[in-house]
Amino acid sequence: MARVVRFHQHGGPEVLRIEDVDLPAPGPSEVQIRVKALGLNRAEALLRAGTYIETPALPSGLGLEAAGVVEAVGEGVADFATGDAVSIIPPQSMVRWPAYGELVTYPAALAVKHPPSLDWRTAASVWMQYLTAYGALIDIARLRGGDVVVITAASSSVGLAAIQIANSVGATAIALTRTSAKKQALLEAGAAAVVVLAEADLEARLKEIAGPPGVRVVLDAVGGPIFEPLTAAMSKGGILIEYGGLSREPTPFPLAVVLGKTLTLRGYLVHEITGNPAKLEAAKAFILEGLEAGTLRPIIDRTFAFDQIVEAHRYLESNEQFGKIVVML
Repeated sequence: MARVVRFHQHGGPEVLRIEDVDLPAPGPSEVQIRVKALGLNRAEALLRAGTYIETPALPSGLGLEAAGVVEAVGEGVADFATGDAVSIIPPQSMVRWPAYGELVTYPAALAVKHPPSLDWRTAASVWMQYLTAYGALIDIARLRGGDVVVITAASSSVGLAAIQIANSVGATAIALTRTSAKKQALLEAGAAAVVVLAEADLEARLKEIAGPPGVRVVLDAVGGPIFEPLTAAMSKGGILIEYGGLSREPTPFPLAVVLGKTLTLRGYLVHEITGNPAKLEAAKAFILEGLEAGTLRPIIDRTFAFDQIVEAHRYLESNEQFGKIVVML
């Protein structure tokens, strides 16, 4: 028996339950992991609430990131052995492979022997944020030295990862945040400049900071009314990559600006990287190199115990965090 988190109905954090379940042995090409830490992601709150891209049969597990020790290996697994310390690449389906549990089973292809320098909290905080930011900025936008990139929701784990990746390739990262409460922390995290949406004319401030020709890359998790000033500040031929939709307001399509500047507006899911073996290997190499060099450093906001999973989800949805929320087992 192992304790796992499941929900029997959609709703708020209070629907999460810790239950005892029997788990089968790992199948062919699978590894079973004794979990030491979980990294929380907004996608898990969306699945719980019934608004995610997956619609689970109930009751359902959830979770996308874990780190722990290999407990057992299935037939045909040659790269891992009992006792190996590993972290998990987020799967294509967290319904099929949920991470919230004392014991979890995953395809061996999704397990990574992380650098020994990483503790459990840090190891559980790596893959979703850096794979998401890498896929958008490096794989798609081809971010390079001299580029100016605007990062919305910059105090999220993905936003902070994007700042670090931009700095690692010599680009200039401009962070956007709703209020001034996190401005200094964003500057200390590596942002070249911070624009506080509640205090500034976004278009004018971005043009002032970026100078000519403007912002080449925008990484946006918000949508909504900021779409127009963001695109207005972009350079000709620039690219805006949308990976979320945090705004509750409609997102206008700035047709004249898109045509006049020949902009690319592109939706993006991290599955584009995790579902492509060649791209995933390139991403893993980039991220592991950055972790070992110290240019990539997960920022952890707060740690909860496994029995506090409901409180952890409440905090996840509070928008108060700066970086990653971790649950320890």
